[in-house]
Amino acid sequence: MATLGAGKTASIGIRKQKRADLVAEELKRLITQRNLKPGDKLPQEVKLQETFGVSKGTIREALKSLEVQGLVSVSTGPAGGGTIVEVPLDRTFQLMQNYLFFKDIGIADVYTVRRLLEPELAAGAVPHLTEDDFHALEHTIDLCDPASAKAAAPLDQRQEDLSFHDILAAANPNPMLRFCCELINEMLRQLVVFGNETSAKDHAKFGASTVKFHRQIYDAARARDAERVRELMAAHMEDCTHHVTRMNGRVHGRLVLDSEMPRRSRPLIDEHDHEHDDSDDSDDEA
Repeated sequence: MATLGAGKTASIGIRKQKRADLVAEELKRLITQRNLKPGDKLPQEVKLQETFGVSKGTIREALKSLEVQGLVSVSTGPAGGGTIVEVPLDRTFQLMQNYLFFKDIGIADVYTVRRLLEPELAAGAVPHLTEDDFHALEHTIDLCDPASAKAAAPLDQRQEDLSFHDILAAANPNPMLRFCCELINEMLRQLVVFGNETSAKDHAKFGASTVKFHRQIYDAARARDAERVRELMAAHMEDCTHHVTRMNGRVHGRLVLDSEMPRRSRPLIDEHDHEHDDSDDSDDEA
C-alpha cells in the first residue's frame, strides 16, 4: 500500500479534505513518473483505493480536484476513473487573468509587453503560415474594413482585429511566445475597456489604421519576408499604443467568469459566432 505525501503516512485523525489533497498530489506524481499523456487512463477507482488505503469518497474527491485543475476528465460507474487530458488553454488564460486581478496592471504595462513580443511572434510565424492561415487572415481584414461588403458590426470588428493576431500566434512554433501573446489577446478581449467619452470617430480611426497595418503585414507575410513583417508589426504596436492611450483605454479590474471564456483551440476561419462583451460603457480593442 502506498503512503501519502512523499513518504509521510497519513494519520488516523487527518481530515478527509486533507487526505483527498494528499491523494491528488500522489496522482500528479504518478502521472509524472509514468509519463502519462492525454488519453491515457489512471487506474480504476477500486485500484486507487487499494493503492492509497482510502475510501471511494476520498478518491473521487481527489479526482474531482484534478478535474477542476484541468488535468483529468472523470467518468463514473463500475469502470469509472480519470482520463488524462491536456490542460485547456481557456482555463489557463482564466487563471492567469484572475491572478493579474490582484496586481496593479495598467494599459501601459500591457502595451509595453505587446510591443516587445508581437514583432517577434509575427516574424517567427511567417515560414509556417499555411494557405488556410492566409485565408483566415484575409477574412479578418475584410470583416474589419468598412469599405468591404463583409464588414462586421463595430464590436465584432474589434474581435476580428485580435483574431488576426491569434492566427499569427497559432502559426508560431514557439509555445512560450505563443502562449504569452495569446494571453495578452485574451486580456484585451476581456479586460480592456474605453469610457463613454470615447467617440465613434476615434474608434473608426483606430479601426482604419489597424486594417491598413494588417493588410501590409499580410502582404509581407505572403512574400515570406519575415524581417518586413517584424518591422511592420513593431510600427503597428506603436500605433496601437498611441490610439489606446489617446482613447483612455484602461484595464478593467475584475475576475473573469467561466461563461466569458471562448472555447476554441485555434482561431476560426469563416464562422461568425464571435463572442463579445455587450456592456454599455466599453468596447474591445485590437
